[in-house]
Amino acid sequence: MRPISMKAPFHMIDPARLPAHIAIIMDGNGRWARRRNLPRVAGHKAGVDAVRSTVETCTELGIQALTLYAFSTENWKRPRAEVDTLWRLLRLYLSRELPQILRNGIRFTCMGRMDQLPAPVREELETVIDATARNSGMCLNLAINYSGRAELVDALNGILEDARLEGRLRELRIDEQAIAARLYTAGLPDPDLLIRTSGEMRISNFLLWQIAYAELYVTETLWPDFRRADLLHAILDYQKRDRRFGGLSPAGPAETEWIEVAGTLAR
Repeated sequence: MRPISMKAPFHMIDPARLPAHIAIIMDGNGRWARRRNLPRVAGHKAGVDAVRSTVETCTELGIQALTLYAFSTENWKRPRAEVDTLWRLLRLYLSRELPQILRNGIRFTCMGRMDQLPAPVREELETVIDATARNSGMCLNLAINYSGRAELVDALNGILEDARLEGRLRELRIDEQAIAARLYTAGLPDPDLLIRTSGEMRISNFLLWQIAYAELYVTETLWPDFRRADLLHAILDYQKRDRRFGGLSPAGPAETEWIEVAGTLAR
């Protein structure tokens, strides 16, 4: 695929057809490091630059929400030293980027089972969440200690607990609206575009409910190498898609002619 220049994509993008919510599975840090004969943690450190570039570009474009898959519930299986490094990098990123986040009016949020995080990490996250709570710009949402299945379990348990406390458990009927209102992403639009780096063709237990109609974009680029041009290329590809949400596209000339013929035969 021919690379795109750093500037041209901005002029090619239709501002009226931007995805409201972009979600990204940031994959490939370990492979990036291995190809350079470096320890895995070097890949995680390099990945911070990709986060900064992505956040800046989405802010410039006026994207409403950006969700980054930072740490899954399965990632606890990794070596303790690597996990501890991830927490140090997260805290360092938050402390260094908070001034820029505030200048850009970004509202910072998190989703996942936050109560299971180390106390210093949880406190740092809460500090940034509180400091940006009144901002009205893009929502930067980090999925930390997150699992799509766990999110659905938590949502359903929350609905059941509310019904029990309110004495309406016997009459309880659960619909899609009730579940959506109890998801970690309640209040955010569902992702329009899901990006996965490193070429892996799987969703990895990420936003299982919310991406029902998201457009998927997979790139071979490893996350530490993902930059502005890569994101713009994904958005350009998204804008070429025909989003039907289970319905049909407006009939083109050939389809209209076929419909007219079919109607004539029916008569």
